[in-house]
Amino acid sequence: MTTILVTTALITLGAFVILWLISVGIKDASIADPFWGASFVLVTWVAFAQAADPGPRQALVVILVTIWGTRLAVYLTARNRGHGEDYRYQAMRRRWGRQFPLVSLATVFALQATLVWVVSLPVLVTMLESSDLGLVGLAGTILWIIGLIFEATGDWQLARFKKDPTNAGIVLDRGLWRYTRHPNYFGDFCAWWGIFLVAVVDVSMLWTVAGPIVMSTLLLRVSGVALLEDSIRKRRPGYEDYMWRTSAFFPWKPRELPSLDQDGTIRGTDDMESRRQDSDERVE
Repeated sequence: MTTILVTTALITLGAFVILWLISVGIKDASIADPFWGASFVLVTWVAFAQAADPGPRQALVVILVTIWGTRLAVYLTARNRGHGEDYRYQAMRRRWGRQFPLVSLATVFALQATLVWVVSLPVLVTMLESSDLGLVGLAGTILWIIGLIFEATGDWQLARFKKDPTNAGIVLDRGLWRYTRHPNYFGDFCAWWGIFLVAVVDVSMLWTVAGPIVMSTLLLRVSGVALLEDSIRKRRPGYEDYMWRTSAFFPWKPRELPSLDQDGTIRGTDDMESRRQDSDERVE
C-alpha cells in the first residue's frame, strides 16, 4: 500500500508543480482548472500500472475515472479558451502582487494536488487487491452513470443557454436546472460516491470514504455551491427568486412562487396566520 500511496502522491504533486511553472510563464493560473479532471485520470493510471493482478473491479474503476476526468477536462478547456485568467485568480494577483506566484503555488496548485490525492484514495487502495465487481459495485456503477448524466447534461444545457445573447442577465431555470440549482455539482457528487462503492472491496477499505466526503465538502461548502451562489446573487437579477423555488443541490420538484394581492401582500397570508393561531390554541 505504501508504495502506491507514495508514488501517486509524488507524481501528482510533481505534475501540479510543472503546471505551476507554466502558469508563471504565461501569467495565467486558470490552467489549474481544466487540469483538475485530468489529474484524477493521471493518478488513477499511475496506480493501475502498479497493481500486481488487476481484476474486473480495478479495470472498471480506471474506466469510470478516465471517462469522468477526460470529459471534465475537455469541457473546461473549451469553456475557458480565449477568456483569459479567471476573475478569482485576477483578484488574488491584485491582492498579492509580486508574491502571487508563490502564493498560487501553495493555495492553488499544491492544494489541488493534495485534494486530488485524498479524493482518489478509494481508487488507489482498490488497486492492491484483485476482485470481482459484486452487487455493491453494480450499484456504484449505476450511481456513477446517473452522476455523469446530470453533470454532462447540466454543462451542455448551461453552455447552450449562454451562447444565446438574448439570455444575457437571465437565470437558467429550464431542463435539469429547474429541479436543482447545480445539476453539474450534483453529478460530481453522485459520480464520486459511485466510484467509492465500486472501489470498496471489503470493510477494511471503509476508511477511504474520506475521498468522497472531501469531494462532497468541496462541492457543498467550499469551492462549489457556497462560493458560486455568493457571487451570482450579487450580479444576476432574479436569482433570489430562483433560489427560493429551486432545490440548492439534490433534485426536487420546484416550489411555486406565492401570488400577490393588489396591495402587494402575499395572497393567503391571513388564512395562514389564522390557521397558525388555531393550531396554537389547540396545543394550549
